[in-house]
Amino acid sequence: MPIDAPRDGQDLVVVANRLPVDVTLDEEGEPTWTRSPGGLVTALAPVMSNTKGAWVGWGGAPGLELEPFEVDGTELVPVMLTETDVERYYEGFSNDTLWPLYHDVIAPPQFHRQWWDAYRRVNERFAQAAAANAAHGATVWIHDYQLQLVPAFLRALRPDLRIGYFHHIPFPPLEIFAQLPWRKQVVEGLLGADLIGFQRGGDAANFVRIVRRLTDLTTRGQMITVDEDTPTQRHVRAQAFPISIDSHAFDHLARTDAVQERAREIRRELGDPQYLLLGVDRLDYTKGIRHRIKAYGELLEDGRLSATETTLVQVASPSRENVGAYQQLRDDVELLVGRINGDHGQVGHAPVQYLHQSFPMEEMAALYLAADVMLVTALRDGMNLVAKEYVAARSDERGCLVLSEFTGAADELVGSVLVNPHDIDGMKDAITYAAHLDPKEARKRMRRLRRRVLTHDVAAWSDQFLSALTAVPVRGDRG
Repeated sequence: MPIDAPRDGQDLVVVANRLPVDVTLDEEGEPTWTRSPGGLVTALAPVMSNTKGAWVGWGGAPGLELEPFEVDGTELVPVMLTETDVERYYEGFSNDTLWPLYHDVIAPPQFHRQWWDAYRRVNERFAQAAAANAAHGATVWIHDYQLQLVPAFLRALRPDLRIGYFHHIPFPPLEIFAQLPWRKQVVEGLLGADLIGFQRGGDAANFVRIVRRLTDLTTRGQMITVDEDTPTQRHVRAQAFPISIDSHAFDHLARTDAVQERAREIRRELGDPQYLLLGVDRLDYTKGIRHRIKAYGELLEDGRLSATETTLVQVASPSRENVGAYQQLRDDVELLVGRINGDHGQVGHAPVQYLHQSFPMEEMAALYLAADVMLVTALRDGMNLVAKEYVAARSDERGCLVLSEFTGAADELVGSVLVNPHDIDGMKDAITYAAHLDPKEARKRMRRLRRRVLTHDVAAWSDQFLSALTAVPVRGDRG
């Protein structure tokens, strides 16, 4: 049932699973907050700082009921999730059903009706919060796989709005998506948007093909016609908008004296290896960490890389630690690391430096600068912003990026050494090639990569998406 627009609503409303801050209550029961470290927050912070808008999201702790509050000129609208919601909607349906399904079923997805019911219920709650805070004819930008039903719920509540949705992770082909028992409901949820953004053209094509197969709607190229031949007829566009980073800020950070000195210090602390390889990932089964470490171990075993002259630094930041598949992954990775260090290490030198922790951006920039070879070998990834951070950090035009062809970044980052991470022998060849790359060739590749990353930054991404969405007429303007 449609509702009226609030008198004091915002012209731009972002809807995401999480607020851009982590909220806790102090001893007096007053909310205190710290800025969240996530990629989406980093991506949208510049957009929100330039626009007076609202951000609808969960505060990060179950059972936390808060009134809206303002941070840095943005109205934050908390959505309350109970412990059951977190367990079923977030850990369950979002991360144990959709995440593995959308990442090529690398791990088997779980299908539970209780999880689906919670997902639907929480999506409706997010839609109601957005509807209550958007001005008449406002632009609402919904983000990611946790909220795929929000566009249609919001459309029913507020048909006057421009609604955009951006899907940050891969969107699977029909043959995989069709496994989802609630496949049609998810498609109908997404079709509530005017513009649906994806990381790659292939993801957008997958969605359009699924629409053709599961509905009787008319499609023409990227356009899908909804409610054809009725007064509410509209066109939904499915299009690729590859996300990026604040590359100029990262470039500037990596040029600072403190970061440059820290990069030199890191190499000294590691014993000045001839070849320093680097992996930086969330500890997630989609990231290909096991495959990468296995390939590296075999290179040491084969003698193609020297165990005394080579170090692999693997940063694996903690992720979803109460989900069984992630606990198993951590055990597997740590066993592999221990075996390689046991077989090839010496007193005072370990061939793998494994760090199961998160680091501030300054330390990450120093690690990128210190590394001769960056290994981004995900089995499947919507984009992978680590690859772009590495390139943005390399103002010295040195280093080499080894990049999985199954990342969204592979479409853009021409100049990287592309690999199929499932092909261990091919990955070993790529790592060896990158480690021994002629400096002239490395500079040529890095210049090309930096041109792309510095030109197509996060501001260009958000401008492109919002420009395409703003071009959609609001409902009152439609004939």
